[in-house]
Amino acid sequence: MSTKSETHYAERIGWLRAAVLGANDGIISTASLVVGVAAAHAARGNVLIAGVAGLVAGTMSMAAGEYVSVSSQADTEKADLARERRELEEDHEFELKELASIYVDRGLEPQLAKQVATQLMAHDALAAHARDELGLNEIHTARPIQAALASAVTFAVGATLPLIITLLSPEQLIVPGVAGGSLVCLALLGTLAARAGGADIAVGATRVTLWGALAMAATAGVGALFGTAV
Repeated sequence: MSTKSETHYAERIGWLRAAVLGANDGIISTASLVVGVAAAHAARGNVLIAGVAGLVAGTMSMAAGEYVSVSSQADTEKADLARERRELEEDHEFELKELASIYVDRGLEPQLAKQVATQLMAHDALAAHARDELGLNEIHTARPIQAALASAVTFAVGATLPLIITLLSPEQLIVPGVAGGSLVCLALLGTLAARAGGADIAVGATRVTLWGALAMAATAGVGALFGTAV
């Protein structure tokens, strides 16, 4: 007899969040940097140097930031599990009643809730409390290295796109070329992220594109202002 295997969008949360964040930041920050420097009438070589520097710095920053933040989450999870393990050793009966009350709150009859809690704790007490009391499970468990690598790689890929456009565009068209090309890339990113996460495609694409346009407009304004002043 064959068994049906289901794939849920929630299983993608860990890597999807880090990947979308990295690619989005890579495109927006590098494109904004390139547009700002180009708007100040810098030569193509200087624009590229600024863009590459932004790519390297951003990649390292994303990796470090994700690793530190997700490691902090992992430390909190470990501390909660350690405290729960200690409470189970010190007062098993109270923990049984606590778990049963959680099931009652979710709609089970008190007697059935007690039976469920008893059987689950007999199988794996810590896992039962981690899942139903603390809200921890394998899908949402913090994975610092996975998050750091996903953010770093996707940031570098995203940041490379505005640099390629800068390299290929005529020098006088770098600003509109990078801005337009990056907005197209952001719209595609929002669409792909929405599809992978089961969300509304139009909302995902619009949200990412709008914020990217605002960032590039702001840096272009700053670059033009200082370029004129200098």
